[in-house]
Amino acid sequence: MPRPIKSITDPRLSLQILSPEDVRRIHTATLDVIENVGVRFPSPKALDIWEAHGAKVDRNTKIVRAPGHLIEEALKKAPPVYTLAARDPSQDLPLDGNHVYVGTDGCGVQVIDLYTGERRRSTLKDVAEIARVADYVEEVAFIWVPVSAQDCPPETRSLYELKAVWENTTKHVQTESIYSEREARASVEMAALIAGGREELRRRPVLSYALCTAPPLGQDPGTLEAALVAAEAGIPVGFMTMTSCGSTAPATLAGNLVVGNAEVISALAMIQLAYPGAPVFYAAAQTAMDLRTGGYTGGGPEDFLFGAASNVLADFYNVPLSMGSFATGAKEPNWQAGIENSLSTFMACVVMSDMLLGVGLLHGSRIWSYEQMLMDCEIYDIVYHMMKGIVVNDETLALDAIRDVGPGGNFLAHRHTKRHMRELWVPKFMDRRPYEEWEAKRDGARDWARAMAQRILETHQPEPLDPKLSAELERIIKSVEAQA
Repeated sequence: MPRPIKSITDPRLSLQILSPEDVRRIHTATLDVIENVGVRFPSPKALDIWEAHGAKVDRNTKIVRAPGHLIEEALKKAPPVYTLAARDPSQDLPLDGNHVYVGTDGCGVQVIDLYTGERRRSTLKDVAEIARVADYVEEVAFIWVPVSAQDCPPETRSLYELKAVWENTTKHVQTESIYSEREARASVEMAALIAGGREELRRRPVLSYALCTAPPLGQDPGTLEAALVAAEAGIPVGFMTMTSCGSTAPATLAGNLVVGNAEVISALAMIQLAYPGAPVFYAAAQTAMDLRTGGYTGGGPEDFLFGAASNVLADFYNVPLSMGSFATGAKEPNWQAGIENSLSTFMACVVMSDMLLGVGLLHGSRIWSYEQMLMDCEIYDIVYHMMKGIVVNDETLALDAIRDVGPGGNFLAHRHTKRHMRELWVPKFMDRRPYEEWEAKRDGARDWARAMAQRILETHQPEPLDPKLSAELERIIKSVEAQA
């Protein structure tokens, strides 16, 4: 029996990060940039779509300048609500604005080995094992391909990764590793097998794509054409901006939002021009460059503010949001990771971002850590309980219990306590032991998280794919390799 999925719904906390006037000004500035500066679309198919709808297209520079009304009208065709389907229908994820789901992130290139503690290159086996642990954990609602299968051929690596994930989870699968039309067509064929046919895939998309833009004000040619293949098949597609203050975007946060917004909504508009009504989502992981090193920070006050602001923009365009939330810049599970992942997750949750990414990744999405994954899930669990707020009614006011116990009494054995004691949060990894016990053992969260991950990996087995289905997936991959 699949474990339930934990999502935030009906929150009692809220936050206003941008006023309606702020949003209007960012939107107006974004349309100005798209129309007068332009966005680069280095794909003949994409340029054809824009040209057919009256945008100004420069075939030499590949820059598209589209009028604001064209962008606005196209975005109105995007569905505001749809469902990310899972192999097990009980784990389907409605994207309706009233759920916050957490997923893994990708695509890391190194793994901190669960048994040796050594840092090494990621492999296909890692993809499968991470998916199996993520399948068990109730905080993880969907699974991005988390690390790169570097022991597989580059031209089919993304397809081997998808097969490995589907074989080790019944949850929804999302990937950012499809970079070409050929890979996209093969992945659609694989997803159709999982779903039970092309029409069933359109009705219940068991796969979704998150594709990165090319800041500043650019798109990637392969991912554009992959996105068009996916949209035609009814597979949800999102475009993720990763603009960085001071390098690929202005140093100001508002300027960064304008550049990133231009990249995302221009790509979403193109999809709607080609396939009106195709499911799409806004995706963002903006940051600020560390001016001392030029590095991608992976955490800081700018990131936390971007996490909340991006959801306000996605809500303005009435499409779901996928938000980079965890994926700390820390090199190991430590205080920095805890601070960055806690604040980024809280800010994204309090504005009800639909999808949060990044559990388990360190060093700005480069290194996978099982310990960090499970500790990140604890962070989300804390926020999950915080978002419930404080319920005030006759039962929770507990006047009868207070009268029964009276001054100087104790509530421990009262029946009201027994009714509600399981509502109090209990940590898995936070240390609440007496000092003397900690001093004697000197263990802690990383040790406990490592042991738990080992136990899950050694005991948990999700419902397997039919061997005939796995063989068909393998056949599709091999046919792509034969054409390479």
